Order: sequence, then C-alpha cells, then structure tokens
Amino acid sequence: MRTVYIDVLITVNLFIDFFLLLCTKTLLHIHTSIRRLIIGAAFGGSLSLIALLPALPAGINIAADVALSVPIVLIAFGRCEPKLIVKRTAAYFLCSFVFCGVMVLLYTSLKPKGMAVYNNVVYFNISPMLLIILTLAAYYVIKLTEKLTRGEIGKRVCEVKVFDKSGCAQFQAMVDTGCHVREPFSGRYVIIAEQELVRELSLSENTLRVIPFGSLNGSGVIRGYLPSRVLIDGSPTEELPYIGICENIMKGEVRAIIPRELAV
Repeated sequence: MRTVYIDVLITVNLFIDFFLLLCTKTLLHIHTSIRRLIIGAAFGGSLSLIALLPALPAGINIAADVALSVPIVLIAFGRCEPKLIVKRTAAYFLCSFVFCGVMVLLYTSLKPKGMAVYNNVVYFNISPMLLIILTLAAYYVIKLTEKLTRGEIGKRVCEVKVFDKSGCAQFQAMVDTGCHVREPFSGRYVIIAEQELVRELSLSENTLRVIPFGSLNGSGVIRGYLPSRVLIDGSPTEELPYIGICENIMKGEVRAIIPRELAV
C-alpha cells in the first residue's frame, strides 16, 4: 500500500483500542467510565503513527507494544497498585495480541484490498460510512452478549466509598443477586469486603455485630461494622448497610460483594 491517510489510520485504531479496552474492562470487571475509555482509546489511536516509522525488529516491536500499553491502561482505568497495573496491562496486551494475530492471519491468507499491517498497527482504507456501520454493529453485538451472558462476565461492578470518623475507604464490589446476608437484628443489608480493603478505617467496636452467613461452601460468621456513611457509584444509600469483614476468601481484582438491592 503506497498511500496511508493519517486521519483514517488514527480513527480506525481509536475504534480498535476502544473495543480492546472494553474487552479488558469486561474481562477483569474494572469499574471505569466510558469517557475514560474514549480518552484512553484516543491516546492509543495517536500511537498508531508508529506505523509510519521504519520497520522495527520483532523483539523491539513487542517490547514497544508492552511499554505503550501501560499509559493507555492508566488513562482508561486510572491509577492503582503496581500489581494491578501489571495485571491490567497484561490483559489489555493479551486482547491486543489476539486481535493483531487475527488481523495478520486475515491479511496473509486473504490479502483484502485496502488493509495493511505494519509495526503491529492495523490500517483499513475504508469509507467513513462503512466505519460507522461496522462500529454500530460491533456495539450492538457487545450489548447483546452482555444481555445473554449469565456468569462472571455479565456481572456489574460498583464503586463503593465507606466513611467513618477515621476517614474513607474506596473499593470495587461485585453486584451479586445471590447475596442475601443481613444483620439479624436490624435487618440491614451487608456489603462483604476483604479486610485489606478497609484497612484505612478504624471501625468502631461499639457497632460490632457477629453476622451469620450461608453459602454453597458452608456457613459461618463474619464481623460486621456500621459505618457513618456509604456511597455507591457516588450516590448515598437509602438505608445504611453494614460492612462485613472477611479474610482471604475472595480472590481476584474485585474482592467485595454487594447485594443487588443496594446497587439499584
């Protein structure tokens, strides 16, 4: 391909990066806004100009892809612990690697007109109208997949802020329709979180309650504390819930569970 249009190159890769970030968000249940995804995708789209550079050796090419994935992930998902940055970058790079592999296979086997892959950057010389149609089609495919999926990939994640006299703790919680744990005397709902998530708080022993729970793995009790205020996705709860503390039970990036009734 002798002619490359800069606007088409950046726009196409902006859309590609947006859906790669969306896949990463869904895969890891990351709570972030569409606005951040778009900004991250725009930054990634601008990095597609690397295709205009001389061909890079394979090792340097891959190292550059990994290094450039870090700022894209930080823009799209925000700052976090180093281990989460590594995890999110690895997931994003994995999605990118799979996509690029599919594109290379398509390019080498079918040689479609108007398509080129250079320095691991995909270029499609297509009309704006076709790009819009394909984007809308991809959007509705994703929405349909979300509706049809029943399992981890289809679960919603909320941003929870817990306040008490000592300060504030902020963490992500998975909305679980099967979570029906309540404080037995008041009947208040319980948000279950790993102790590490609320380590910044000095929860008062005066509000301590022993809360029983049951699951497929058995039954037991957890320590519950009543905070002074709770925000879910920036909105205060109608009824103040207890915070149930567990230790080394929930694994993965999201280590808290919130009843569906609190996340409506």
